[in-house]
Amino acid sequence: MKIVSVEHIAVGRPPHLTQGLPGEFLVTPLHVFPDYERLLGERFVGLRGGPVYAVLVRITTDHGLYGLGTAGVGSGAASYIVEHHLAPILIGQNPFDVELLWEQMFRSTLNYGRKGVALEAISAVDIALWDIIGKATGQPVYNLLGGQTRERIQVYASRLYAHRDLEVLAQQAAGFVRQGFRALKQRFGYGPRDGLEGMRRNLELLQTVRQAIGPDVEIMADAYMGWDVPYAIRMIRMIEDAGLNLRWVEEPVIPDDIDGYAKVRRSVTTLISGGEHEFTRYGFRELIAKEAVDILQPDVNRVGGITEARKIWALASANNLNVIPHAGQMHNYHLVMAHLNSPMAEYFPSSAEGGALDDDTLFWELFQGEPRAQNGYIRLSQTPGIGLELNESNVRAWQIEAQQFAAT
Repeated sequence: MKIVSVEHIAVGRPPHLTQGLPGEFLVTPLHVFPDYERLLGERFVGLRGGPVYAVLVRITTDHGLYGLGTAGVGSGAASYIVEHHLAPILIGQNPFDVELLWEQMFRSTLNYGRKGVALEAISAVDIALWDIIGKATGQPVYNLLGGQTRERIQVYASRLYAHRDLEVLAQQAAGFVRQGFRALKQRFGYGPRDGLEGMRRNLELLQTVRQAIGPDVEIMADAYMGWDVPYAIRMIRMIEDAGLNLRWVEEPVIPDDIDGYAKVRRSVTTLISGGEHEFTRYGFRELIAKEAVDILQPDVNRVGGITEARKIWALASANNLNVIPHAGQMHNYHLVMAHLNSPMAEYFPSSAEGGALDDDTLFWELFQGEPRAQNGYIRLSQTPGIGLELNESNVRAWQIEAQQFAAT
């Protein structure tokens, strides 16, 4: 079997896409600037950049099989890398040779890659290759990674943001519990530049959710890289003193401050999670070696795809660490299903489940086959490969460009 074409599809902003529900916001790394709202902009260009909202990859073989993959944040730069750098490596090769192809893609992009968009482009390609392998063997990808470790996966509802109306926040939280979720994630809204008043408001957000859902539902909280070390320690201790018993605090500082992560972790009793913005086994090896986090949170379509992600899961297992990946979606669920050290997974509720059509939930509109949560759990099908198909009508309607590098 040989690869005969590599297509990348850049998807623009759907006309009805929002940036969350009315009144929602969160602290970000840009929050240190007085004009952070301008930098974020109406379309959050400060966190994304450019008009592209998703980059999809479709690889086709001479046997007529094709595989689908997605690239991390969805920067348009990933399309350029796929077309001009990765596709020439792949054309004519056997899609089963994922180890060889991964190393060739990684080593050929070292001079400008190693992290970020280059790895996200490699991730999309690698996921598509595994999709082909699953289809060629008639097996879901989780069977190729070790099989099922359980019948279903517990998921937590990742929807709650800081909200200016605390009553609305309470209603949202209670609504997810009524749907059967036993764990929810809240985003913080305030950082160091907001001072003590902001700390009080962060605490108020968590107290609102706790009062709405009762004592027996887990709460996680995400600072999305928006704090510094002294603030994180003080804020988390305040949360602990209030008796809120969070399951974890996520990304308290910027991802490159690994020593800062470790200092925060040593200074509090609440578990610290991170890794959403880390890349490859080398990055996670450093997180583990410096004892920076209690929970690893790679995202398979960022860290290097399935070929690299399985090594990160193995590193975590060897160090008795849990892996609870960033985001849901099938590329992550297959790894969760195949590994005992992944006790649960993230889940972005669709608009029908109380979410919004935004960056986090656009995948519901681009793909068919994503599992829906029932009473806080998902079940994976036995469909060969990743288990997804494109929603062709939406992709065509929102497509910015589609280029193909094909054998001549």
